[in-house]
Amino acid sequence: MEHHISLILSFLEKIGINYRLEPITNETFLPGLKLHMGTLIIDMEKLLYPGDILHEAGHLACMPPAIRHTMSDNLLSGDLHEGGEMMAIAWSYAASVHLSLDPHIVFHAEGYKGGSQNLIENFSQGRYLGVPLLQWLGMTYDEKQAHTNGLNPYPAMQKWLCTERPE
Repeated sequence: MEHHISLILSFLEKIGINYRLEPITNETFLPGLKLHMGTLIIDMEKLLYPGDILHEAGHLACMPPAIRHTMSDNLLSGDLHEGGEMMAIAWSYAASVHLSLDPHIVFHAEGYKGGSQNLIENFSQGRYLGVPLLQWLGMTYDEKQAHTNGLNPYPAMQKWLCTERPE
């Protein structure tokens, strides 16, 4: 578990996701994790699943900077954050591939409302939910657009952080 956490935290530093290791005193949606003004707060004593770090980081990574820097606590319902959930799932899968992590680390049996195995099966068979949204943000490309541009397709990422809000 410690190796996975170190690998994930190094990755977050490299791509520019802010995080802090500190105690969390209030209840959170995922044990040991919360967002505060665009920073991922991680309570190592309460964290149960290292892959949850990647998922929460994906929420931050997939939002334009102006929104990212305001994200705190549990995310509000609405189109932006509902789409953000799909993007965070796709982003965290791409990150697990990039880091050579078993997808079960991100999509663990206790998460995703019992749908983690379905997510793993879909992604492993090339059925990539959330990728059109990441593509819309210019963060990755599907097979067709990647081939047209001479790039590697998803799960390869062109950039790990959303840099602007598309028109």
